[in-house]
Amino acid sequence: MSRVTMREVAARARVSVATVSLVLNGRDGGRVKPELGRRVRKAAEELGYTPNLVARGLRTSETRTIGLLSDRVASTPFAGQMLAGAQKTAWDSGRLLLLVDCAGDADIEREAVQTLLQRNIDALIYASMYHRVVELPEVPGTLPLVLLDARPADERADVAWVVPDEAGGVRAAITELIEAGHTRIGYCTDSVDVPAVHERLRSFTDTLTAAGLPVDPALISRVPDSNAADGQEAAARLLALPDPPTALFCYNDRMAMGAYRAARQAGLRVPDDVSIVGFDDQEHIADGLAPGLTTVALPHYEMGVWAARQVLSRLTEDEPGQPRQMRMPCRLVRRESVAPPRGSAR
Repeated sequence: MSRVTMREVAARARVSVATVSLVLNGRDGGRVKPELGRRVRKAAEELGYTPNLVARGLRTSETRTIGLLSDRVASTPFAGQMLAGAQKTAWDSGRLLLLVDCAGDADIEREAVQTLLQRNIDALIYASMYHRVVELPEVPGTLPLVLLDARPADERADVAWVVPDEAGGVRAAITELIEAGHTRIGYCTDSVDVPAVHERLRSFTDTLTAAGLPVDPALISRVPDSNAADGQEAAARLLALPDPPTALFCYNDRMAMGAYRAARQAGLRVPDDVSIVGFDDQEHIADGLAPGLTTVALPHYEMGVWAARQVLSRLTEDEPGQPRQMRMPCRLVRRESVAPPRGSAR
């Protein structure tokens, strides 16, 4: 089926092609009589006219398409809300988000960048499935580029980026436990060399110090990974201490799920005997545990929205003063896994 042309719309509406172009491109205000504008739009609707965006892009050097290059974000439901936030924001502005997921393959990533550039994208969002430091993709300096859940390896790079406020999220979690009356708090964490591991540990110790509580290295339990099995091992070590903690903070919700198992095996109840707090607010884990897990939510959707708005501000210059780097606040989600320590007067 052939595409309906402006010439055919002009014939149906009995006006010139130039008039049709003005009306259908939204430039008819004050230049075309309202009656003619209504005739053109009615004719276009009756004929099923749709604009040829490729041809428009050749004329205007703008395709109204934003490329999004992702590293396993599309295949990770947990992080997928970043895509949802970016896509809705782009769509609401009349732009299309063109997604390519490289599954962590560097060769595919290089080819994907070239493929997106060949399609004359107006801007590029580079998204990571978790907060990490990345090498910038090779793109023209004039192309707006935003990193989503990532920061550039070269700290001097003048590039926009958004990541979670890891420190603020941990501070909220530990403050929740301290305000419940806990003074002996254990931390279950992994040993992977990524920004979140380092920043969350630093905030854990800083928050205890700021509250006047000692930082006991014996209460920091490190394991190789951040899955439920390793979380169970890390928590079991702490709960077996002669003077065990009354609360556990876990690097993520998967480790917290393991901590629940360790508590149960030790004959302890959550939160009556030990309080547990996680991080991530991972769907089907945090809200699926019994009792429900108090945790810190990663702001995936909000980061996606911010990245898309940053791109749009670069394209439209509507918000030239918008910050170029953002640590997105992480909110505390209270459920039922925190209570005052047993025997507390609180």
